[in-house]
Amino acid sequence: MNSLIVDDNAIARTTLSHLASQVTDLTVVCEYCNAMDAYNHLQTMDVDLLFLDIEMPEMSGLELTRNLKNKDTVIIFTTSKKEYAVEAFELNVADYLVKPVTPGRFLQAVNKAREILESKNTAEPVTIEEFIFVRDSNITRKLRIDDILYAEAMGDYVKFHTQQKVYVIHGTLKAAEEKLPLSKFIRVHRSYIIALSKIDTLQDGGLVVDGKFLPVADAYRKALNSRMNIF
Repeated sequence: MNSLIVDDNAIARTTLSHLASQVTDLTVVCEYCNAMDAYNHLQTMDVDLLFLDIEMPEMSGLELTRNLKNKDTVIIFTTSKKEYAVEAFELNVADYLVKPVTPGRFLQAVNKAREILESKNTAEPVTIEEFIFVRDSNITRKLRIDDILYAEAMGDYVKFHTQQKVYVIHGTLKAAEEKLPLSKFIRVHRSYIIALSKIDTLQDGGLVVDGKFLPVADAYRKALNSRMNIF
C-alpha cells in the first residue's frame, strides 16, 4: 500500500513514518506539512492510503477529505482532538486515531484500511453510499440506507424511521436530504423525505409507507409523479 502522511507537526509526521516502516506492505511515498500540497499531489498521482491530520492551517483535513470525495484513497484521520469523530465518520473514513498513536492502534487502523482496499478490488462498483452515521442518544450509530423508510422533521430534530426503530437526531431535514442519495429518496413535504422503494400506495393528498399515511404537498406532487412514472 502506498501512502501519504499529512500533518503540520513534524514530530507527528516522524512518528507516523516510523510506525509505517514497521509494516511490511506499507510504503510512505511522501510527507506534507499542509493539506493543499497533499491535494495537489493527489490530483496527479493516486495513493492507496492517506494518514491525515484534521487541524491544519489554510485547509483542514476535513476540508481535504470533502474535496477528495470522488477519489478511491482510503483515509485514516490522526488528531489530538476527539470531538471531530462524528463528523469524520460521516465522511466514511477508515479510522480515527487520537494522538499519541500507539503501535497496536496504528496496526489496527492499517489492517482495517487494507481490508477496505481489498474489498474495493474485488467488489462490484458502488454508485452510492450504503449507510450513514447518525448520533442517537449520544451514541454514533451506523444506519443502513436501505433500512430507512422515511425521515420526518420535528422542530430542531429529525426522525429516521425504520421498521425496527426510530432514530432521533439533532438537525434539519435539509441536512438529511443532502446526505440521502437522490436516486432512492425524494422530498414530498416540508416535513417528510421518503424512500421511493418503500411506498405502498399513492392516495389523494398523500401516500402510504409501511402502513402509515404521509402527506404529499402540492409543491412536490409533480416531481413525485415523475419519479414514480405516473402520468
